[in-house]
Amino acid sequence: MQRERVSADIYVFRSDLYLQVTAGVIATEEGAVIVDTLPFPRETKALRDFVQRRCPQGVRYVINTHAHADHSHGSCYFPEAELIGHRRAREYLVKHGEANLIEAKRHSNDLATVELRLPDLVFDSLLVLRLGGKTITLKHAPGHSPDTITVRVKEDKVMFASDTILPVPYIDFVVGGSINDLRRSLRDVEVAGLENVVQGHGEVLLRGEIRGTISSSLKYLDCVERAVDTAIANATPVEVLLKETTIEQCGKSRIPLNGVVQQLHRANLYYLYQTKTGAMPARTH
Repeated sequence: MQRERVSADIYVFRSDLYLQVTAGVIATEEGAVIVDTLPFPRETKALRDFVQRRCPQGVRYVINTHAHADHSHGSCYFPEAELIGHRRAREYLVKHGEANLIEAKRHSNDLATVELRLPDLVFDSLLVLRLGGKTITLKHAPGHSPDTITVRVKEDKVMFASDTILPVPYIDFVVGGSINDLRRSLRDVEVAGLENVVQGHGEVLLRGEIRGTISSSLKYLDCVERAVDTAIANATPVEVLLKETTIEQCGKSRIPLNGVVQQLHRANLYYLYQTKTGAMPARTH
């Protein structure tokens, strides 16, 4: 696990075990706020040990930026903290969380001690926390999934973008993600005043990289949708679409996340094609 200090009081942890997923610690005089956890217990416990040393006041809040397991599995290791998430994240976990966790445990013994935890405090559009001199704004940013939120720390000029900003945009159509919602959420990012953006997976963006990353992500989404629409209009099979529409053609590199971005790109094409042709009913979120 990698640790990076992005401001005097904010630390970012990046998993070595799963797709460079990120979690954050906001240290304040009144306790810590944790933004997402890591998918495997040993990394989340290492994060917890760091917080105990850095912030003896303890953990006041844990924020789930969305319900996906790689961001929320570790919430159970902070029982003393109030857990915050979007209302739709809680609804999703109530419906699917236990079954998803049972299935995950079948594939990994490392998850044996993970327990499902539901958010204690939920919101719909906007929630502002004030703790230890920090103003922390939680904002609904759907698109990747219907329940995704961003977390902005005013005083430190840092935003945790969750999976709204990734090396390659990814829409989880299976749980009701939306390409149009993701476009709106990307355009809604208030870049002015930001020094760093923490992506949901991968490297932290510096001030000079933020606008360009958002712009290239919007262009990428346009490229993917054009390719899908053209394929449908020409009755091109989805297999041909996947073969002929490369990630580079849509302006993104195949290198980040150890190349897994190529799989995300293919999934975007496939599921958008299936959704537009009515071949794939979305899972109820």
